[in-house]
This record gives sequence, structure tokens and C-alpha cells, in this order.
Amino acid sequence: MRQLAERELTSEGPRRAAGVRAKARSVTVNLAESPLAWLHARGHLDARLFDAGERLRADYERAQLAPRVTMRWDPVRGKSTGDTGLTPGERQIAAKARFDGALAAAGRGLEDVLWRVVCAGEALADAERALAWPARSGKLVLRLALDRVADFYRIA
Repeated sequence: MRQLAERELTSEGPRRAAGVRAKARSVTVNLAESPLAWLHARGHLDARLFDAGERLRADYERAQLAPRVTMRWDPVRGKSTGDTGLTPGERQIAAKARFDGALAAAGRGLEDVLWRVVCAGEALADAERALAWPARSGKLVLRLALDRVADFYRIA
């Protein structure tokens, strides 16, 4: 699941659109990589915390909590035979309940950094600026929040 893209580097950071080519430096970035995976790959998060973040993001996606910009074009499915599990609506409700429970287990004040970094895919530095936190404090707060989420999901 790699989506590689070339980004021109400027003094402000990577430029998203193709720009001026004079003395241009570029970098290849993986658009499919989450900020959580980036932190885990560099040793800032252990496997337990990474797994907790991925479980939280999976519940966020299953609960379909992301905003929609168009109508849904999913095909209408009839009743399947032999399926004794939950209906798609019940699975969505269960994922929403797990997501809400995980955020409640993280505690007030920590759910905002969890949502920004894990669910919305915002970079940790951008989340720190948006929350008006000191630089490099987000990593510690994110680790604390993910530890509580790992306890909620009972990840050993």
C-alpha cells in the first residue's frame, strides 16, 4: 500500500503542487503512510501503542465517522444466506461504541490529539500547533493517550 509522490522542498516545507524548477530540491513521500506508522518506524512508539492506534483508526473507519463530501454510491445488497453475524448497521454501531469507549478511556484533553493524529492523519507537529502546545510535547501526550487506549482494547 505505497502511494509515492514527488514533493518540491521549499524553506516552508514540501510544496504540494508542481512549482518553479529553479534550484528545486524534491523528496519522495508515501501518501499512504500514517503519522502513527512514521513514529513507529522511527522507534518513537512501541508495537503495543502502534497496535492500539491502528485499532482505534480501524474502529473510526468502520463506524464511518469521517465526513462525507458526496452521496454514497455503495451498491444495495440483499440479505445474504447463512450469515449469522451482525448486520452491517449493527457492525457500524458496535464500532462507534468501541471508538467512543476508547476515547473515554483516554480521558478528557487527550481525545483531541488522538483524533487529530490517529484518525484524521494529521502530522504530530501540525497537531501541536493547532492545539497551541509547546514543540515536541505532542509525542509524550500521544504516548500517554495510546497507552490508555491499549489498556481499553486489552492489548498486551
